Amino acid sequence: MGLFLGKIIGLYEIALIIRIVLSWVPHNPYNQAIQFLYKITDPVLNPVRRYIPTFRGIDFSPIVVFIGLGIVKRIIIGMF
Repeated sequence: MGLFLGKIIGLYEIALIIRIVLSWVPHNPYNQAIQFLYKITDPVLNPVRRYIPTFRGIDFSPIVVFIGLGIVKRIIIGMF
């Protein structure tokens, strides 16, 4: 069970990486795949953005989310 949840978190981390890369390149925000990506990543990123503002146009919220997900993954895998 712990390995399964760890793999799910790993997939979510990949989704975050794709979202970060998309922020650097022009893309169609109305594409269904991109909207799905926003839909699954925004619920985690938006609360973090409320507490950590952008600094000179750089959004540090994905870094904080990656750190948090890493901690959660280690705890979950360690429990099982």
